[in-house]
Amino acid sequence: MKVIVVGGGVIGVTTAYYLAEAGHEVVVYDRQKGPAQETSYANSGEISSGCASPLAAPGVPLKALKWLAMKDGPFSFRPKFDPKMWMWLARMLRNCTAERYQANKSLMVPLAEYSRDLLRVLREGTDIAYDELSHGTLQLFRTQEQLDGIGSDMAVLDKFEVPYEILDAAGCIAAEPGLAGARHDIAGGLRLPDDETGDCRLFVQRLTELCVERGVVFKLGQKVFSIDAWAGKVQRITADGPGEADAFVLAAGSYSERFMRKLHQRLPVYPLKGYSLTVPVANADAAPVSTIIDETYKVAITRLGDRIRIGGTVEMSGFDLTLHESRRAPLERSLGELFPGAGDLREAHFWCGLRPMTPDGPPILGRTKLPNLYINIGHGMLGWTMACGSGKILADMISGREPEIDISGLGPARFWG
Repeated sequence: MKVIVVGGGVIGVTTAYYLAEAGHEVVVYDRQKGPAQETSYANSGEISSGCASPLAAPGVPLKALKWLAMKDGPFSFRPKFDPKMWMWLARMLRNCTAERYQANKSLMVPLAEYSRDLLRVLREGTDIAYDELSHGTLQLFRTQEQLDGIGSDMAVLDKFEVPYEILDAAGCIAAEPGLAGARHDIAGGLRLPDDETGDCRLFVQRLTELCVERGVVFKLGQKVFSIDAWAGKVQRITADGPGEADAFVLAAGSYSERFMRKLHQRLPVYPLKGYSLTVPVANADAAPVSTIIDETYKVAITRLGDRIRIGGTVEMSGFDLTLHESRRAPLERSLGELFPGAGDLREAHFWCGLRPMTPDGPPILGRTKLPNLYINIGHGMLGWTMACGSGKILADMISGREPEIDISGLGPARFWG
């Protein structure tokens, strides 16, 4: 079939790759002049299947209030007169129970594990390179209270047989020697040895080249204005010129909700802004080896070749892409306290992007109410982690094949009753 994919980020391009591998004729549209220019541009760089968790978790409402009171807290809220913002927030808060958290995490971890395994197969089969490392992830706890609160996460990891280690302070330093110079006490950590890291933008750029070799056509710099449906199915997209196909995949991140709303299929996907700093390594011995997740500031610090990527914080401010200088502080502080002298912050590149979030946590994958329109959206902070698995699932569905993992609970019907 001919398939049009709307979206040239990591989700759209991986979907295009697996569709091409399945033998389809694929065209990718994106409004930017190159791939991975928005949310995939400078994310935290972690491929953390074991840390795949919903934002909606027990205790988050109270923690959010505390974070708002902190000068450099990991959460900021810029309220707007926007009913979608408040409706999404109310739905997210309803998912902040222990039961819902465990159920939602149990949907996310298998998809993330499957995706990581597919990424390894892709890497072995194509020799694609993107500053990748396979040294695991260390979730770092500065207080005993943080360490004592990981019981529900461990239960899900045990359920799906995800390898992990609980480390004391000495064990954390053994895994990440740069922590020996930390300016803060360390209570312990949760290490996930099978996790990986890599530059998402570099991956998408090189995967785009592989897609072109397989016949995928990229129409970059072409904004899609509408998805046009009549007679019970999608007939075309309207961009700079009309695009017609047999099937369509919507993978436009936070902006996907606007297309779905015009098709009278509302989905609760809302953007939460995240920030990152990319810093050149100043002292390799003091720098991280892989990814460290600083539980206190909700910041991930990742080694990407000769750079360090510090990514995190959550800002709820709609589609506003203003780079607020105040949001640099928790990123700089996390690096400075855990890996002092590791990077040259004077040369840091400051960036922000919009994470497409669902209120429950898992992404939305599958067929919509229109039989030839599929969606691959709502991955939140885990688009890089879940990209290959989500793309392969969509390609299998469009090809009439049963997905290789159970995807019940991930479809859009969960929001339509």
